[in-house]
Amino acid sequence: MYILKTKGTAKIPDYVQIRDAEFILSSHFTLKEMNASLSRNGMAKYKDRLMGIINDLPFGELKQFDL
Repeated sequence: MYILKTKGTAKIPDYVQIRDAEFILSSHFTLKEMNASLSRNGMAKYKDRLMGIINDLPFGELKQFDL
C-alpha cells in the first residue's frame, strides 16, 4: 500500500490518499477527518500505525508500507 499526503491552499484543505499495491485509490480524506475516515474505510485496526505514518510523512512524498 502507499500513502501520499498533499498540502492544500487557503481554500482547499490538506488531503491524504491511501492506495493499494496496484495504485488504485482505497481512501481519500482530509487530515482533519483522519481518525473518523480510517475507521469508516475499514482500517480501524491499523489506525494507530497509519496515523503515526501520516503524521511523520512530509507533504508531497509517497511512502510505501505493508499492513
